[in-house]
Amino acid sequence: MPTILAHQAPNTPTPVGYPPPMASKGTATLEAMIEKATVDTDGYEDERTGLFTMIEEHLAVPFTTTVLGVEVTVRKVELTADSIAAVCVQGRHRQRVGLLDLPLPTPPPGGTAWIDAYRHWAGS
Repeated sequence: MPTILAHQAPNTPTPVGYPPPMASKGTATLEAMIEKATVDTDGYEDERTGLFTMIEEHLAVPFTTTVLGVEVTVRKVELTADSIAAVCVQGRHRQRVGLLDLPLPTPPPGGTAWIDAYRHWAGS
């Protein structure tokens, strides 16, 4: 049941609260995946590399998605100096898009649970 605010004007619609977006996996599952990817790591860079390795091994590429209204094909993922990026191709054009910013298609390709784990680890 929606909450009516004490300061709400009469005869105005009741605000609707939507639940926060949820990852495809529960928090405990994501944390277990992160633990698996980052076991025996030493610090932020090593943890990111561990997550990249799991994404690279498990993400089913290539797949098609839409970035800024343009259909692109994600060919692979790369570890950059400060993030993990998807290499997107459209015709002869190539562009890296940060994995945290990459919109995933519906249905998502196999292995996207590792992207969810990376997002959880990064706090996104």
